[in-house]
Amino acid sequence: MSFAEQLNRLQAFLDADELHDEALDYVAAHGFLTALSICTEQPSEREWIDALFSEPPHYRSDEERADIEATLIQLKSHIARQLASDDEPEIPCELDLGDEPDDSDLRGWCIGFMEGVFLREAAWFEDAEDEVSELLLPIMAVSGLFDDQPEFSDIARDRNMIDDMVEQIPELLTALFLLCNAPDEKPALLKPRHH
Repeated sequence: MSFAEQLNRLQAFLDADELHDEALDYVAAHGFLTALSICTEQPSEREWIDALFSEPPHYRSDEERADIEATLIQLKSHIARQLASDDEPEIPCELDLGDEPDDSDLRGWCIGFMEGVFLREAAWFEDAEDEVSELLLPIMAVSGLFDDQPEFSDIARDRNMIDDMVEQIPELLTALFLLCNAPDEKPALLKPRHH
């Protein structure tokens, strides 16, 4: 089975109504795994898989459980490779909140991303709190999770500002990845070669 087919099966599983209300759907799970791929402190696979589902899903068989969990682990590796490459990270939804932000996939992706941040919050802000906060601001604003805070409710009301923030998300992911994973000491691979 190709990776694309595995992802289709994973998406069908995560988007099904049978999962717990707090479980992340496919787009939110992608955001969650993106945040985990950026963070310098990695939770165990068991911990993040359990957090993603909120409570264990009712699998049809042990084989299905193994397949779904293996595909999640593969997807996380795929996202990490993308973040480390020169390509702009892919987000599996339109970069647009649409007319009903609460129903948009992008909001779901950003909520999933923030769930990933919350899983290891201290690690995110340990070394470069100001820069990380600034880079996370658009994702936090688009997630809608902080709209009860005055500074975020002001942003939420400014549609032009939100649209600008939405457009920045892919490049912010790359910037966050580099900030967290290659702050000063670029690996030998990235150093200019002297001939």
